[in-house]
Amino acid sequence: MVKRSDNLIEPINADFEETAGSMVNSITKKHSDSNVLIHPSTQNSITKNPDQLDLFIEKQKEIDGIGMGVLSDGTAFLNGRGLARLCGINNARIVELGQNWNLETPNQMTQGIKSILQDKGVLISAPYIEINQRSGTYYAYADTLCLAVLEYYAFDAPSVRDVAKSNYRLLAGKALHDFIYTQVGYDPNQSVPDVWKQFHDRVSLTYNAVPVGYFSVFKEIADMIVTLGQAGLHIDSSFVPDGSVGGVWGRHWKAGNFDQKFGARKKWSHNYPDYFPQAKSNPQPANCYPESALPEFRRWMRENYIGDGKFTKYIDSKIKQKELPASFSQLVIDAYDLDD
Repeated sequence: MVKRSDNLIEPINADFEETAGSMVNSITKKHSDSNVLIHPSTQNSITKNPDQLDLFIEKQKEIDGIGMGVLSDGTAFLNGRGLARLCGINNARIVELGQNWNLETPNQMTQGIKSILQDKGVLISAPYIEINQRSGTYYAYADTLCLAVLEYYAFDAPSVRDVAKSNYRLLAGKALHDFIYTQVGYDPNQSVPDVWKQFHDRVSLTYNAVPVGYFSVFKEIADMIVTLGQAGLHIDSSFVPDGSVGGVWGRHWKAGNFDQKFGARKKWSHNYPDYFPQAKSNPQPANCYPESALPEFRRWMRENYIGDGKFTKYIDSKIKQKELPASFSQLVIDAYDLDD
């Protein structure tokens, strides 16, 4: 076994079955301690409200079509098909688990799994965590729940599964948690989460790029981008709000003849991160504006672009282009109290 200071398992370039089997030779003895079911870092995360909107997928990978990943709070997870494969059961049983979870008299499987969790002090309102993505809702099954399902099919089900027994011996304790972390390349000590990386990189590329005495639209709307990110809507190559703001503000500038009032605009060299499709045309000339116009820009941004609904129109256009899910329109409304 390759020694690692963090004791995690090396990523494996193989299909899901080979990956699970290879863990016999990869997991350390302490990971085989089946007396510990819940990893401390995941117990709290799974007891949270699964409908909370601030969770997102930090890292994700598929092995042989089986999804696994890590949420923004550090929760390791499998998708439903991955969990079913792990237990040697049909995916329909995992779907059934969600359908039965809150019934007064759940079926034997659901009750058995809930009892295992309750014995560990874990109470959850659903077996999955709903994650709102641009492509739709994703159902993440936290590693703690996965181990409870695995334990049920290994020991308590009317018809136990040999594959479940084998995988439980391998994955009990924090082994599943560490396995997922390693396979997706998640580093809990990473200073900049992936979902903020694109914003971080864009800020870095614009630092000190604007001439002294002028401001750029991107820098001035950074607070809006952060507000949206905290609500679950992060910028990427298909969602570039400064492009929308800059276009509408530019027309407002011309209509107000602000070159005469505040002084002429200048051009500055704007660069996108090299992994953005837009980077092919770097550097891109963009307008910057005299700092004397900052009060007018901030008033216009507050009262006109956001207050008069131009921002929500931009979001709606992205939804129509299928670059954002419909649920994100409500995120914007909630973030800016636009119901009034």
